[in-house]
Amino acid sequence: MVCGVKTLSNFQHNNIRNLAIIAHVDHGKTTLVDALLKQGQVFRANQEVGELIMDSNPLERERGITILAKNASVSYGGVRINIIDTPGHADFSGEVERIMNMADGCLLLVDAVDGPMPQTTYVLRQALDQNVTPMVVINKIDRPESRVAEVLEMVQDLFLELANTAEQLEFPVIYTSAKAGYATTDPNVRGEDMSPLFDAIIESVPPPEGDPDAPMQMLVAALAYDNYLGQVSLGRITRGTVKLRDNVALLGRNDAISTHPLERIFVYRGMERVEVPEARAGDIVALTGPEGVSIGDTLASVEQPEALPSIEIDEPTVRMTFGVSTSPFMGKEGEHCTSRNLRDRLFRELRTNVSLQVETTPSSDVFVVAGRGELHLSILVETMRREQFEFQVSRPEPVTKMVDGKIHEPYEILNISTNEEYVGPLTEYLSGRLATLRDMRYDENGYVHLEYKIPTRGLIGFNSFFLRTCRGDGVKSSVFTSFEPMEGQIKEQPGGVLVASERGMAVTYGLLNAQGRGDTFVDPGTQVYEGMIVGSHRREGDIEINVCKEKKLTNMRSSTADVAKRLNATINMSLEEALEFISDDELLEVTPQSYRLRKMALSALDRKRVRRGDGVRARD
Repeated sequence: MVCGVKTLSNFQHNNIRNLAIIAHVDHGKTTLVDALLKQGQVFRANQEVGELIMDSNPLERERGITILAKNASVSYGGVRINIIDTPGHADFSGEVERIMNMADGCLLLVDAVDGPMPQTTYVLRQALDQNVTPMVVINKIDRPESRVAEVLEMVQDLFLELANTAEQLEFPVIYTSAKAGYATTDPNVRGEDMSPLFDAIIESVPPPEGDPDAPMQMLVAALAYDNYLGQVSLGRITRGTVKLRDNVALLGRNDAISTHPLERIFVYRGMERVEVPEARAGDIVALTGPEGVSIGDTLASVEQPEALPSIEIDEPTVRMTFGVSTSPFMGKEGEHCTSRNLRDRLFRELRTNVSLQVETTPSSDVFVVAGRGELHLSILVETMRREQFEFQVSRPEPVTKMVDGKIHEPYEILNISTNEEYVGPLTEYLSGRLATLRDMRYDENGYVHLEYKIPTRGLIGFNSFFLRTCRGDGVKSSVFTSFEPMEGQIKEQPGGVLVASERGMAVTYGLLNAQGRGDTFVDPGTQVYEGMIVGSHRREGDIEINVCKEKKLTNMRSSTADVAKRLNATINMSLEEALEFISDDELLEVTPQSYRLRKMALSALDRKRVRRGDGVRARD
């Protein structure tokens, strides 16, 4: 393989702008894209399009976050603006890293109340390192608590810290209310529509360069799979022109070169992929025909196959095991239950999920899956569950590596904003998690802003504690910073679980007895099995309990109607809460219909044998 450096001519496509939109989570990025699409006449005047248009994935809509980077385009003033909507959550930053290769400019969106947050720093660094021309949009200026001038100053300080060239410090600033659908160059003057933002994009974002007559070259930045079309390769044509039925060279990372015909060429028009007979340098395209493509590969002309620099993605920080279900209920609720089903699905995920790693183990039924965070892995779990897979997963744990003979683990920068009254419990909890306080400041609204440096293992289980403690009155975010030597032990909270002692159906009387020991996770009528976790308590050790035990009838009292009235509410955990709750000797059974917590060793005898060995980590 001939490794060439990307060279561009002075040829510019003045009718194209390739723009990536980057931001911290919840700063209004997807809402801004909605406003641009609606005012860019992508939709008919009478068309009902709703909100969060580009978040088409059901999980994205349910959770209110962008998981996958997406493409769309709008036309304004005779210029086609290709919009790339990127995730704002740190767990999906791999999407941001690879997608920057398709953009010439980036729109950094910052909340007028929150200001720059950890992920703002991360995504901006990625953009500036790719020499993408920046512009800044300060959003939510219509909120009463907005602090536009202060936030602008914070953004300027951030650019001073991250800029690689003096030119990157010269960026336009636009002020918007994406929800209200307007932009303005003066925060004190309400805008009418998004025209000032469209004008700024066309003026500040450079048109793509690249000679359409040169040998073709394209870096594959994203992949999709279609049952009809096969593998779909997405990227921006760096130079040259592609035509239907042309042969292209696929240059992989292993120096292999193969030749493939182009079967379909698609470009983006609005929200749709439109088939075209050819595409030129500067176009963002989706190509079909080449198979066996990986993200970071180059598609080039057969006559002059030169490779572009590959995409480097940060390493995963959290891992967990995915295994074939060994539950007594295995196969009752799911369609895909075998090790072959599980293996094929996990390795298929690698085609498009560039931040994910999958490793085999000595057991053909168990796989180690590593990602960029708990959320990243939980999204995969939930996606597979909805695809009718049935499997079991372990508690997330940090990825470690050996450096100079010493174990290193990932560290993250944790930012918290909450009411002053919750600072004490949070500080006490985090101190036991090896967190180091780096910064603390108060604002005029009575909120405290805390910044910690903490090992990733210290964050496992923190989300549930944070939600309970702050009662919804607080926000947090974290971003990976570095691998550092593993030191110290995490202070764990005491507690154990209630474990079903036999198989059967949980009944009211049995659950009442269980609630005398702790909190329960199952309702009357739920089928349970030996080794299934049916509740929790705050003391050390686990308690075996028979929740299937029925009340013996006597001539004194045979009715259980009054018992039902005394049952406490059942604790129903979300997927993330369940993953955080389980200990090292426990698993989460996942089916299309249920989440079940269970012990790894289901029988009481097997668990006694395990306890004779090394102890296990307590739950949070």
